[in-house]
Amino acid sequence: MKKIDMHAHFFPRITREEAARLDAATAPWLRIDEGGETGNIMLENRAFRPVYRALWDPALRIEELDRHGVDLQVVCATPIMFGYRYEGRAVMDWVQRMNDLALEHCAYAPERLKPMAQVPLQDLDLACAEASRAKATGHVGVQIGNHLGEKDLDDEQLVAFLRHCGNEHIPVLVHPWDMMTDGRMKKWMMPWLVAMPAETQLSILSLILSGALERLPRSLKLCFAHGGGAFPYLLGRAENAWHCRDIVRADSPHPPSHYLDRFYVDSAVFDPRALRLLVDTMGAERIMLGSDHPFPLGEQNIGHLVAQQPGLDEAARRRILAGNAIEFFGL
Repeated sequence: MKKIDMHAHFFPRITREEAARLDAATAPWLRIDEGGETGNIMLENRAFRPVYRALWDPALRIEELDRHGVDLQVVCATPIMFGYRYEGRAVMDWVQRMNDLALEHCAYAPERLKPMAQVPLQDLDLACAEASRAKATGHVGVQIGNHLGEKDLDDEQLVAFLRHCGNEHIPVLVHPWDMMTDGRMKKWMMPWLVAMPAETQLSILSLILSGALERLPRSLKLCFAHGGGAFPYLLGRAENAWHCRDIVRADSPHPPSHYLDRFYVDSAVFDPRALRLLVDTMGAERIMLGSDHPFPLGEQNIGHLVAQQPGLDEAARRRILAGNAIEFFGL
């Protein structure tokens, strides 16, 4: 079956000097180890995350896609590249440079790799302008972080950006980042294991319970990473709360389950029981293959979970592995 992986990341060969032009202390850069196979994403002189060559080398990426039987992959920024901490105009050159580098990365194999852009989300006008520019230059969508400081997705600035994307037919992937933590999740990658799913659930429920989805056009194509985080498992809790507490339903005219046809999720849940719940909750028509490649927390055999999932008929399997992504991105 055809496979389209719609959630994968890249990080270009950004030098320390190039990062310093934005901010020497906090802008990320790539240190490649001797031998060229491994490296680290760096913040100033501190290692942020160990990485390997597929993250920046499209030739190795294609080799790995061939091994996994993946026909096409949509790649987007590693979230640390977003630059949301800076004033919008100050970061605009950085954002456009990163988007141009994403195009260069995918130009190695344009029939196999498609880029999604990043935007300066902190400035609405600039974010809308860059999303439209990116679409015109070959990006198939936009990836945004799930919040902007203390602003969740129901904030009117972020809703206005989503409205622009809906009106301009620009697909949006919402990716958790800058995860909530007060210091209690300091070991064992707890922010990634606990806070990251919670961030995604917060984003989905903030759009639903605020009534924001009522104000957004149905033309908006919206996807949440990592299987929607904790949302599918806790939908029943939110549904019960909407029916039983007026404070929960104050701004949402319908219960959360009413809005399941307004967004997509990816399949990066790693367990057949979790995927079964996801299909039961969202429907096979709202799930796209996503791997989080090439990070260690991603699916190590891309598409294997969906391909081997018990109980999925062939039509549902085909939709999740490729058909839904073709429709979502207009491929």
